[in-house]
Amino acid sequence: MTPPTKTAPSRPEHSPMDPAKKARRVIWILLAIIVGAGIIWFAVFTAAKPAPVEPQAAPDAQLVREDSHRVTSPATEKAQLVEFLDFECEACRAAVPLVEELKKEFGDQVTFVNRYFPLPSHKNSGQAALAVEAAAQQGKYEQMYAKMFETQPQWGEKQDFQNALFRTFAEELGLDMEKYDAAMAAEETKERIRKDIADGKALGVSGTPTFFLNGEKLTLNTEAEFRQKLADAVK
Repeated sequence: MTPPTKTAPSRPEHSPMDPAKKARRVIWILLAIIVGAGIIWFAVFTAAKPAPVEPQAAPDAQLVREDSHRVTSPATEKAQLVEFLDFECEACRAAVPLVEELKKEFGDQVTFVNRYFPLPSHKNSGQAALAVEAAAQQGKYEQMYAKMFETQPQWGEKQDFQNALFRTFAEELGLDMEKYDAAMAAEETKERIRKDIADGKALGVSGTPTFFLNGEKLTLNTEAEFRQKLADAVK
């Protein structure tokens, strides 16, 4: 008997794809291509992006400028101490008595220089710096400097601006109030503060008070250490 001939199984016929399904498939393919391209772009971008670097001093950054406030004037300068300060900073206020002692001890050999560095976390530190600079323009820098630190507990950490109070300080110092008001509003005064901030940031200042002795940024742990560093500098 002849064995029955095997016939190949018939293949099911494909019905034409529904147009809506076809459109959805095209959309998914396009999305896959876009996402894939995005992943590749991100990988290339992050690989090429330079790693962050520590801030470096700008070419024109200066530790002391011609208009910086020098609060001692030794006949023969043996050293220079620069302080970046914030009038609303409690640590700066706490340092004032020691700095005053050091000025008396070393002021005939060391030039003490003050520079503004109002911190953005202190709402009134920038306005306080402006008020001190406005007073400085009338020859009353040290008087307004002292007034700000003496009264810091009264206005520090306030969440509303204390310009009206600062204005009363100016009146108490006998300033010409028309000139004071003009200086407070003047762009030149604001730029004077900005310049100190920019120099400080470029030189690595991030908090206050920050001291530089003969160009070296100091890390201080005790008052005795601070005094000894000045004593060594003037030998």
